[in-house]
Amino acid sequence: MSIAETREHQIYPVLSAAEIGLARRFASGPERRFTPGEVVYAIGDHHASAWLVLEGSIEVQRRDGLNREAPITTHGPGQFTGEINQLAGRPSIAGGIAGSEGCVALPIDAAHLRALMIGSADLGEKVMRALILRRVGLIEAGGAGTIIIGIPGSAAVLRLEEFLRRSGSPFLFLDVGQDEEGKAMVERLGVTPSQYPLVVCPTGPILKAPSEEELAGCLGLTTAIDPDALYDVAVVGAGPAGLAAAVYAASEGLSVVVFDGRVVGGQAGASARIENYLGFPTGISGHALAARAFNQAIKFGAQVAVPVVAERLERKDGALELSLSGGGRVRSRAVVLASGATYRRLPVEGLQRFEGAGVFYWVSPIEAKLCSGEDVALVGGGNSAGQAVVYLAPQVRRLHLIVRRKLSETMSKYLVDRIAALPNVEIHVGADVVGLEGDEYDNLTGIDIRRNADGTVHHRSLRHLFLFIGADPNSGWLPAEVARDSHGFVCTGSRNRPLETEMEGVFAIGDIRAGSTKRVASAVGEGAAVVAQIHAMFAKSEKETR
Repeated sequence: MSIAETREHQIYPVLSAAEIGLARRFASGPERRFTPGEVVYAIGDHHASAWLVLEGSIEVQRRDGLNREAPITTHGPGQFTGEINQLAGRPSIAGGIAGSEGCVALPIDAAHLRALMIGSADLGEKVMRALILRRVGLIEAGGAGTIIIGIPGSAAVLRLEEFLRRSGSPFLFLDVGQDEEGKAMVERLGVTPSQYPLVVCPTGPILKAPSEEELAGCLGLTTAIDPDALYDVAVVGAGPAGLAAAVYAASEGLSVVVFDGRVVGGQAGASARIENYLGFPTGISGHALAARAFNQAIKFGAQVAVPVVAERLERKDGALELSLSGGGRVRSRAVVLASGATYRRLPVEGLQRFEGAGVFYWVSPIEAKLCSGEDVALVGGGNSAGQAVVYLAPQVRRLHLIVRRKLSETMSKYLVDRIAALPNVEIHVGADVVGLEGDEYDNLTGIDIRRNADGTVHHRSLRHLFLFIGADPNSGWLPAEVARDSHGFVCTGSRNRPLETEMEGVFAIGDIRAGSTKRVASAVGEGAAVVAQIHAMFAKSEKETR
């Protein structure tokens, strides 16, 4: 059953008279009367308010493919419009028109909606839950949001699908060779195969073979940053550590901006299931954990911009300045480095040729569906690899797990035991992947596995290889003032603040920090702890200037 069927009362709650009175205090303008059929807000509207219905009704619709619309629900008195984009001030992915008798409704824009969340815990919880569940429902429905038209399973399509999935953005894929709507659109625009995939944004623009940055801009994910503003805290990296720092800093009244070069969640966001994180005895997917943390950060007023790369850090005119991809910049009193690490690659010739076309560094439902019922290989013996094996194995025919040492030496026991119980997992201990084979379209078709004990090489025909072999710190862009150890991890502990680097006002947390415990829980803990140390730095600075 869909979420709309099982949790309808939470998705579309009806506020009591007392709750309506409370919500009135947070309205961003006077109540407004709409005539029957009048547009209240349209799909793609920027900064569309949430509307609280006082009289009449609002009929909410979403896109259903390229040229159709589908009803979502009808809001009556005491109900409110919107989903998570209304909280973030991003373009609306649904639209609303006044019902057959018109309506009277009260607007609550993004800033006032966030104020409601904080100012009234009970009502804020009800509204937040509804906004989140509505987004989940839109993703389940599959027709709302962005439309991708292209070749199924192609590297370009998978790249965009993964970006949208990790961003929590609903999308619909149309096969250019099979779907009549998709074919008609391509023919009408005269698009050539070299321009696939075609992307139709909810706001209307059509993109040809876009990058993640271009798609993010079209979706309004790249928040406009005022280059002349002075933020209290700029966080580089939106993984668990960075998001934790953003949540704690913003909740304490600091102005916060967060950047990530790819998507929210970092490497943890790609984890199929995290089972040893405190408070989740049945586990939680990295994507779900990241989405909740992102919503918390937005709720408290943090600005989050992805994908935006921090390219340079320097001290300028009494502040710390980050130069950003695309020519932007941001100034802040403190900078938190939470940029984590980059995926480590196999030293195998031709690897780059197959990345995204058979070679992957994470396992999401997209990749799992792609290789369902086939033979696959996975390299890696850590916990992330173990979680991926447990998630992937039930969906494939056979999984070759390639490791250099016994799993008991590198992986938690609960994962070792679970893998041992999987009948279709073949473990190659003391082995490496030494060769890759592909077809004329640069799709992976096979791998060579070498037994290191005797040097023998065995070929396996398969189309999907997953690499979980660790990562290297993403610290190469930092100035020399930020000291690093011999492996590139950032050193901290200056000025009696454990998380501060040798560059005053610059802190490092999570995987990028030398000596950190590479676990989600410790990353979140450091995200909380760094805010206390930033407060201490600010207090010391203010005392010295008196």
